Amino acid sequence: MLTVTIDEIQRNLTSYLQQVAAGESIIIIQAGKPIAEIKPVSATFRQIRPYGLCDGEFIVPDDFDSPLPEEILNSFEGK
Repeated sequence: MLTVTIDEIQRNLTSYLQQVAAGESIIIIQAGKPIAEIKPVSATFRQIRPYGLCDGEFIVPDDFDSPLPEEILNSFEGK
């Protein structure tokens, strides 16, 4: 891990960002105290979720999309 001052990072920003892109982490210090860390972004690969992961684990009831009972509808409407 590399440690640099604010002045150094301002003078050579492109150079330091190339090091970060290569996998290096950088700690920025001010008055001898660390104030920030620059580190590479981890690559995230989105995979398509396989179809049917929960196949057979539950059954959708026949009345799934039937209207709700009147008392439940009233509670949603604050009645």
